[in-house]
Amino acid sequence: MGLDSVRAMTILATEGLTKRFPRVTALDRLTVTAGQGVTGLVGANGAGKSTLIKLLLGLLEPTEGTATVLGLSPATQAMDIRRAVGYMPEHDCLPPDVSATEFTVHMAQMSGLPRTAARERAADTLRHVGLYEERYRPIGGYSTGMRQRVKLAQALVHDPSLVFLDEPTNGLDPQGRDDMLALIRRIGTEFGISVVVTSHLLGELERVCDHVIVIDGGRLLRSSSIGEFTQATQSVTVEVEEGQEPLAERLRAAGRQVAVHGRLLTVDVGSPETYDAVRDAVVDLNLCLVRLEQGRHRIEDVFREEVSSV
Repeated sequence: MGLDSVRAMTILATEGLTKRFPRVTALDRLTVTAGQGVTGLVGANGAGKSTLIKLLLGLLEPTEGTATVLGLSPATQAMDIRRAVGYMPEHDCLPPDVSATEFTVHMAQMSGLPRTAARERAADTLRHVGLYEERYRPIGGYSTGMRQRVKLAQALVHDPSLVFLDEPTNGLDPQGRDDMLALIRRIGTEFGISVVVTSHLLGELERVCDHVIVIDGGRLLRSSSIGEFTQATQSVTVEVEEGQEPLAERLRAAGRQVAVHGRLLTVDVGSPETYDAVRDAVVDLNLCLVRLEQGRHRIEDVFREEVSSV
């Protein structure tokens, strides 16, 4: 099967997938599909995200149900799946006494690449993830952000059709999170590799995903495109550098419904004139307008709604 035809298909599908451990049910009759692009797997810690990935890779056997990855069955074709898929685990699993180059080359060879090709791919991949200058240093001296990039590089080095990234922003500071999310988006858009990325931080996935799967307690809550999750609301978001309270007071005096969230104001759109009212108030108060845009539902809000209805 050619690479184009692989990427055109559903990347994963489950039917009644269940995994029970002695004291807990990690997945409970999960039936879901995901296609190309960047898919976010969202849920609180313990929701079953890591268990699902391990089942899809054939690292665990299901109690009930079936699954496919790139059209392959983890039950009978686990090795074929692992050749075609990259996996970035959540836990820290890197050997401290070898360099990023040595480790990434080794993982490329484990995936079937000859040594020369493995070295070339390792150099290219470490450059893509921003570790080219540091590639010969022992991993034990790396920061948390650099270690996460090594884990990402080894998942990408064999040019997979799909990568599973399990909590890739864990332990990172805000700038490190932003950098990692930008890398994930590049993987999906520039490299043409499908991505399944897990996170318990819902707002992160809103920024990079095409599709979001929400699970809670091992059960599917919702599976939707990001556009369906973040539908437009009947409000406008206003951001100013300072003067939020005077702006809110001016708009309220004009009969507008306003809520203040730090530098952001949310103004209910009762009529098209609302936009003119915001513009005029900003000008009258001589404020610096950063942005003015139609409000959108956030994944966090939808998640709370789904959980409360269960």
